[in-house]
Amino acid sequence: MDNDDHYQDLIAANAPCGALAIDYPHGHVIAPHRHPHAQLLYAIEGVLCVETADGRWVVPPTRGVWLQPEVEHQVRMRGDVKMRTVFINTPELPNLPQQSCVLDIPPLLRELIVSAVGLGLGAQLAPDSRAWHLLRLLVLELRTVPVLPLYLPLPADAGLRAICQDLMREPDQLVTVEQLAARLGIATRTFHRRFLSGTGMRFGHWRQQARLLLALEQLARGDKVIDVALAHGYTSQSAFAAMFRKHFGSVPSRFFSNGSLPSH
Repeated sequence: MDNDDHYQDLIAANAPCGALAIDYPHGHVIAPHRHPHAQLLYAIEGVLCVETADGRWVVPPTRGVWLQPEVEHQVRMRGDVKMRTVFINTPELPNLPQQSCVLDIPPLLRELIVSAVGLGLGAQLAPDSRAWHLLRLLVLELRTVPVLPLYLPLPADAGLRAICQDLMREPDQLVTVEQLAARLGIATRTFHRRFLSGTGMRFGHWRQQARLLLALEQLARGDKVIDVALAHGYTSQSAFAAMFRKHFGSVPSRFFSNGSLPSH
């Protein structure tokens, strides 16, 4: 996926986009890297955890993460992952998402991605050929798909970032905002103001989002719902399921089979 020859081939093909398929085992990590093209990472199976300097995306099956050109990112696999990658040629970018995000992948777009993989990268396509139109339709479909709430921003402030990383390592800890503010030597009101400014989210919302996204990783691994609930600070399976359904539109036990997620 990181071979520069692929990028050169994609440019030479003068196609709207190009796609390839790579499967990875659970736990595999793709080291930090960047691409000269915008990229859609799509998981047919398994969960992708994509990390950048600004935050973290959790990408469950039938979802995709859209990355802007030259965004350095690392990818971790949760569960065995069947990943499909689409690279977008630069002239197509003006009408596509202008920031990195998670996108829904409806059935038509999924089939277009699968078909694009079959064409391979670097194929020399006649402008009016079936293959060219297929890739062009794929790009057009990307303009219409909804953005999903699967992003966890990280603040640039070193103190706040350390707290966020600590809470991500141990999401079940019951530390209060007052204790966190005291750890930084600031007032609670100042903590809230800085956190909102640094992440665009209120701290309580951020912590809830972190717990739910981290829970997705364990659910993808096949862990029991009750174990996931307790590991992420919930007092019962029912409380966790209620919050999960409110956020993702599905109870945990059905999430990976029905593929429903609210968009905004």
